[in-house]
Amino acid sequence: MAVSTEICAPLAVLGHDVQVPLASGEKVGYAALDYAASAPALQRVWDDIAAYAPYYGSVHRGAGYLSQLSTDLFEQSRRTVADFLDLRAGDQVVFTRATTDSLNLLAGVLPAGTRVFAFETEHHASLLPWRREGLTVSYLRAPRSHAEAVAALDAALAGAPEGPKLFCVTGASNVTGELWPVAELTRVAHRHGARVVLDAAQLAPHHRVSVRELDVDWIAFSGHKLYAPFGAGVLAGRADWLDAAEPYLAGGGASRTVAREVDGSVAVEWQQGPARHEAGSPNVIGAYAIASACRALGEAGFDELEAREQQLVEKLKKGLAEVPEVRVLSLFGEDAARVGVLSFVVKGWNSSHFSAALSAEYGIGVRDGLFCAHPLVRTLLGGEEAAPSECGAPEPSLPGERSLNAIRVSFGAGTPEEHVDRFLAAVRELVADGAKWTYRNEDGRCVADTSGR
Repeated sequence: MAVSTEICAPLAVLGHDVQVPLASGEKVGYAALDYAASAPALQRVWDDIAAYAPYYGSVHRGAGYLSQLSTDLFEQSRRTVADFLDLRAGDQVVFTRATTDSLNLLAGVLPAGTRVFAFETEHHASLLPWRREGLTVSYLRAPRSHAEAVAALDAALAGAPEGPKLFCVTGASNVTGELWPVAELTRVAHRHGARVVLDAAQLAPHHRVSVRELDVDWIAFSGHKLYAPFGAGVLAGRADWLDAAEPYLAGGGASRTVAREVDGSVAVEWQQGPARHEAGSPNVIGAYAIASACRALGEAGFDELEAREQQLVEKLKKGLAEVPEVRVLSLFGEDAARVGVLSFVVKGWNSSHFSAALSAEYGIGVRDGLFCAHPLVRTLLGGEEAAPSECGAPEPSLPGERSLNAIRVSFGAGTPEEHVDRFLAAVRELVADGAKWTYRNEDGRCVADTSGR
C-alpha cells in the first residue's frame, strides 16, 4: 500500500516524521492515532521548554535571578491556564501530576459525609477516587441519551439526604468520544445543592472550555493529552473546600510556619491558596509546558481546529460504515456529537490481534482493550465476546468471559488527513484479505511472529 510522506496538520507535533519498522523489515512513517491516551507534544511546546531550560531554577525557594525567573514563569503559567479555562474571580489553579492526581486530590478535600454521584460510564480516574472512608458513592447506570442522563441525575439527587454532594462527569468519553450535556447536568446538580467536577481530559484538547459558562465548580485535565509532555496536570475551581482541608501532601511549600511546641510536638500553619496542595518543589517545566500548549491552542483558534477535526470524524465514520464487519461503539447513537475519539470492534477478529496487525503491517498506532473504562466498554459490547486469538486481550476479563476488548482510534490538531486515509485503507484490507503474518502473545502484547522470516 502506497504511503504518502506529506505531513499536513494545523499544529506541528514532535514525532511527525518518525519512521517505524514493519514486520516485513520495511520502514514507514508512523501514523499516531492514539491521541486519547497521550497526544504528541507540540513542537511549539518543546521549543518553549528548550528555551527556558538553561534558566531552570528553584521555584519559591531562592533569591537568585534564576529562582526569581522560574517563580515568575510558574505563576504566569498559572494565570495562563486560568485564562484558557475562563475561570471565575476567586477560582484557584492547582498544578498536579495528571487528571487522576487532580481527582484524587479533590476526593481528599471533600467534607466528611459527602455523597458523590457518577455514571458508571466514567474513566477509572473519575470513577474510583471517591471510594474512601467518610464518603458515600452512588454509581448511576449508563444512560442512552442526554435526556436520560439528565433525568437520572435529577432523580438520584432528589432522593439524596441533606449534606454536601458532588457530581463527577466527563466532558467527552475516552471510549466513544461522545460529548456529554455538561451544562444541563450542572444546572440539575446545582438545583439540588450538589457541586460538580468536570473531567475534561478528553474535552480540553478538542474544544474551548469555559468554566464560567458551564458553571462547573471544578475542572481537571492532563497535560499529556493537551500536547504537553507527561507529568503535569491541573485541578482548577472553587477555593473554599480546598482551603478548608488538610493539604494533599504535607511538606515544604504547603506550610506557612512550623514551630516546636513546649511539649515537644510541632505546630503547623498551612498555606492558603494553591500552595496548600503543591507541597515540595513544583514541576515548573510541566506547568510551563501546559501553559505553552494552552497558548498554542488559543492562538490556532478552537473554531478552526474543531471544524477540521469534525471533517476527519465524519470521514472516519463514513469509511468504517462502508465495512459491514465493523461495529462502532456508541452510547448516544451514531449521530451523537463527538471529539476525535472512536472505538469499534470487527466481526471475526480479536481486537488485540487487529490492532497488532495495524501496527506491524501498516505502521499505525491505535489502542485496544477496555481503555480504563471497564464498566462502560462491557456495557457497549453487551457481553459480546471477541473472536478467539492467539493474542487474547491485554486486560483481564470477568469470570466466564473469554475475551472482551475493542479498538480505539483517536486524533487531534497534529493529525494529517493522510493518517486517517491510511487507517481506513488498512482496515478495509485487513478485513478483506486477513493479516499477512501470524501473531503470538509476548509478555502480554500481541506481536507478529517474524521468526521464520
